[in-house]
Amino acid sequence: MNPSPAIVCIGEFLWDMLPAGRQPGGAPYHVAGQLHRLGHPTQLISRVGEDELGTKLLTLLQDQGLDGHLIQRSQTHLTGVVKVNFTPGPRVYKIVEPVAWDYLQHTDELRAAVAAARMVVYGSLAARSATTRETLYRLLQVARFKVFDVNLRPPHYTRTVVKYLLRQADLVKLTEPELAEIMGWLGQSAAEATALPWLAAHFNLEAVCLTKGAAGATLWYRHELISAAGPPATAPDTLGSSDAFLAALLTHWGTHSAQECLRAALAAHPVSVGPSAHLSHYP
Repeated sequence: MNPSPAIVCIGEFLWDMLPAGRQPGGAPYHVAGQLHRLGHPTQLISRVGEDELGTKLLTLLQDQGLDGHLIQRSQTHLTGVVKVNFTPGPRVYKIVEPVAWDYLQHTDELRAAVAAARMVVYGSLAARSATTRETLYRLLQVARFKVFDVNLRPPHYTRTVVKYLLRQADLVKLTEPELAEIMGWLGQSAAEATALPWLAAHFNLEAVCLTKGAAGATLWYRHELISAAGPPATAPDTLGSSDAFLAALLTHWGTHSAQECLRAALAAHPVSVGPSAHLSHYP
């Protein structure tokens, strides 16, 4: 019996530089890790430098049993890092650029992997640079089912690019602030009861999932609005909760009802996929 097709995650794979030390990061990496923990075949597409940090990331993947053969190596750019400044008040994050994952090269191997995948997961951050953006656009052309984990991180996106990525998607996951910003661009109300169906119709989406922290989530699917309250594990400050939510949602998608998918996603507790999983999305 052949194994089920993989879910492919495309985008940034990097190090979070914290006062306590560096931790592996990047939303695609964490989503891939959570999927792997749930027993689903997973592949990560990214690019790291031909440097010590890149080698350590690849070793980490191998130790965790994650498939890293689609990770490219760059001789011209360093492995990505996020610098975190813990000052009084909100944390300050600097997502350094340009780095290796900004220069992901389109290859026949990547194209074949995406074409064979059950799903492809991507976010807006990977599209900040022209090279990786063009590669992502070309790979999405052959994807069966496309999941856009919006993940807006200023100043690393433009309205034009985000709108294009929305048009490519089948399923979109976004937060309340992201919904408000996007609907503001389009001159529409951000009230979920009207915004989710409007967004789905406007961009021809199969489903839109709105995450609301401790308040749970709402899913628009097949002309139905489904809401569910979330347990404490879905609170915004829970480590890795956003990635665990998405991984559980996708693991059950297509084999369970939308209600069951949402309940499973909200019940998912994040499990560290490396030394730490707490900066997979930058608040």
